Amino acid sequence: MTDTVHSDHTAQDTTQAANRAFLLLRTVFTVAPIAFGLDKFFGLLTDWEDYLAPWINDIAPGSAHDAMLMVGVVEIVAGIAVAVRPRFGGLLVAAWLGGIIVNLVTMGEYYDVALRDFGLLVAALSLSLLAPRTGTRVGKTTR
Repeated sequence: MTDTVHSDHTAQDTTQAANRAFLLLRTVFTVAPIAFGLDKFFGLLTDWEDYLAPWINDIAPGSAHDAMLMVGVVEIVAGIAVAVRPRFGGLLVAAWLGGIIVNLVTMGEYYDVALRDFGLLVAALSLSLLAPRTGTRVGKTTR
């Protein structure tokens, strides 16, 4: 009997920890892409055009600034997607981060940022894995 009770508490603790991790990841991957996306329009954090690989600038329509505005829109949409559909949104953010990593590595610069973004990519994939198929919390689904 004691083993069964301990097992139930361990499973419950694991579910609660997964719920908290899901909430943290969902919050950060909603807020951060929206904040960074908005900053593409205001430029308060950095000069975003410096992070654009020349080959991407060559194929993107308009100027590097125009490209960064498009990036900002995509990031805002990705943040909203995480808020509304975290399973899909997490995959969208992970794919977007993969694109950013390719951009940075092909520049031959900013390897530190690319490595950080790889960690964020793994976290975004984790969000998608933790996201329930239905309902709002891990381990508790509603129809």
